[in-house]
Amino acid sequence: MPGYEIDEDGLPRSVVGEWALEKHERLRKYVDITRAIRRKFIVPDSSRKYVGGAAYIDLFAGPGRARIRESTRVIDGSPVVAARAAATSKGPFGEMHLADADQQLCEASVKRVRNAGGVVTGYAASAEVAAKTVVAKLNSDGLHFAFLDPYNLEGLTFATIKQLSMLHRVDILLHLSVADLQRNLDRYSAALHSPLDEVAPGWRTAVNLKQSANSLRVAYVSYWQDKMKELGFTHRGVELVTGSRNQRLYWLVFLSRSEFANDLWDKIRHISGQGQLGL
Repeated sequence: MPGYEIDEDGLPRSVVGEWALEKHERLRKYVDITRAIRRKFIVPDSSRKYVGGAAYIDLFAGPGRARIRESTRVIDGSPVVAARAAATSKGPFGEMHLADADQQLCEASVKRVRNAGGVVTGYAASAEVAAKTVVAKLNSDGLHFAFLDPYNLEGLTFATIKQLSMLHRVDILLHLSVADLQRNLDRYSAALHSPLDEVAPGWRTAVNLKQSANSLRVAYVSYWQDKMKELGFTHRGVELVTGSRNQRLYWLVFLSRSEFANDLWDKIRHISGQGQLGL
């Protein structure tokens, strides 16, 4: 998990690894490449084919500002990256919904996004609770985009994604922690209930627990994929993000019900040459 310190503006900022830059670059590129279709939902044409608005949802928003660990470089956090990218592309989101369980971090993020020109609402709540509240507010026929970037597996509950799936047109870019899965698989599997059960309910009855750790990880992630398919989502490839020592950190997974959206993701997801992991 990141540490926190006070930024020059008096608000908190996180301290993150340099790999955050790669994650944010993909976020920035996707917000930019979807600008034309997003504009249609914000200002529907006379045919009324496109209705419902276009919202950005970030359920692990953090403070909206960060410093790269072991450096003096300060960068925007994900919600500010999204707000600035949307404004630059002349396709701003009609509304932005940011959540963080820490009220101070949530308030900082909201203030920074507002300063960047975003129309924003904040929720000092868990991702799961915030998802339910946000989905109830949005027009389910709109074109919405969710960015889910928890620090570990625990935050990425199936219930959260299921709530978001109630929106008819929603694309989700999420961080699935391979480091957490590798580091804690034995402990999670041995416990009667663990984050693995919240992320992929029912996995213990569907996956053979008596296999090697590597095989168990593969089987678990495959089962999680099947759970995403149950919600109607597909994906075409997963981007593996590694650290400065080439350690495997997390997978960036893009989920969508739209072939068009998947085609756009294919155009921008290869940015680092670190390689990808097809699950």
